[in-house]
Amino acid sequence: MKPNFFCRLLCGALLLAALAPSAACAQPGAADVTAFENVSVIPMDSERTLRSHTVLVRGDRIVAVGPATSVPVPQGARRIDARGKFLVPGLAEMHGHVPPPNAPAQYTEDVLFLYVASGITTVRGMLGAPGQLELRARTNRGELLGPTLYLAGPSFNGNSVNTPEQAVQMVREQRAAGWDLLKIHPGLTRPEYDAMARAAAQEGLRFGGHVPADVGLMHAIAMGQETFDHVDGYVEYAGGAEGPIDAAKLDSAVRATREAGAWVVPTMALWEVLYNTLPLDSLLAYPELRYTSAQSVRSWTNAYNQRRNAPDYDAPTARRSIDARQRVLAALHRGGAGILMGTDAPQQFSVPGFSLHREFPRMRAAGMTPYDILVTGTRNVGEYFQRQDAFGTIAVGRRADLLLVDADPLADVANLQRIAGVMVRGRWLPREEIQAGLRAIEARNPR
Repeated sequence: MKPNFFCRLLCGALLLAALAPSAACAQPGAADVTAFENVSVIPMDSERTLRSHTVLVRGDRIVAVGPATSVPVPQGARRIDARGKFLVPGLAEMHGHVPPPNAPAQYTEDVLFLYVASGITTVRGMLGAPGQLELRARTNRGELLGPTLYLAGPSFNGNSVNTPEQAVQMVREQRAAGWDLLKIHPGLTRPEYDAMARAAAQEGLRFGGHVPADVGLMHAIAMGQETFDHVDGYVEYAGGAEGPIDAAKLDSAVRATREAGAWVVPTMALWEVLYNTLPLDSLLAYPELRYTSAQSVRSWTNAYNQRRNAPDYDAPTARRSIDARQRVLAALHRGGAGILMGTDAPQQFSVPGFSLHREFPRMRAAGMTPYDILVTGTRNVGEYFQRQDAFGTIAVGRRADLLLVDADPLADVANLQRIAGVMVRGRWLPREEIQAGLRAIEARNPR
């Protein structure tokens, strides 16, 4: 939490009462205040809409939320006429990636912008690289336009860890370096994994990602793994790829997940790409490919064709695996397990920001309502990061991460694409600025 958070919160309370700056808190003037006027607010504290409200932002915090008739707007504030529009908390990509320090600077800036352009104001980067912490610092300070970044360190896998002692050392090194969490990849033995998990608990570090085959889902849950990305481990535990899912085992896995307070980051759409269950022609027709390089598209196409032409590729088994994953997600949702929005972008045919909208139909097919889907990218994310900051709902004191859309996303989650503007840490980007940025990225990536 930022050192001056309580100071901002106090000023927000005073502003609700009198809308006058407090001498005790050195706050910016009215020119740093933004007012969303006559807007329909979806606060995400429950399934409700607050009609004809005003939301005031000062600096990077929300300082007032109330009926438009009762919240005065300071003279000199930026006023956004949001009549007929809907304001929701900024969205999150909870299994995303940001470029490593050796990537071209312009590419890095473009990736960060693509997240924000789709209303993503928080990214949990799930594969760290040496030197990337400076990018996190620069972005979170606002020197680069991008979402607030929380980064996992370099991954724990069968190549980076060869003994339990090495796993412990790696945990301590990443804790000292300042990474936000640990990333688990396949390849760890159970003794190595357990040593990592115990050291992480001692150091106060959370960990998540894949489930190594030698560890297994239920043991990983018992050892405190906090997120299970790509629904990893569930189909392996409950079956489904080779035959019917064992309903009793699936129920037990869902119950264990819920009781442990663990989270699942589904990334369903990407797995359909990686399992080649989507036609290549439909992937190549994605309009968002205009925002990535022709070289990337060629590389993704080659990877798709190599999988399809591999001697051991089995289309029926791939289809069963995808159907089993869909059943697992539905069971997790029905069973009350925590779900976090994520897509693993940028990845094959997965363009940052736009990839969320590829994910939503899979979530709807799992029985999730538009509100349920929004929860996974807003309130749930705020709960996951509650030790770091306050955000994920629209309320006084929350970080000013906001998405303004032209139509009600609770009626149709696809309305999240109808973006009128995005606010990230108090910085407002109207539709025109977003569109100009997207056109510039498209021009840098000619087909």
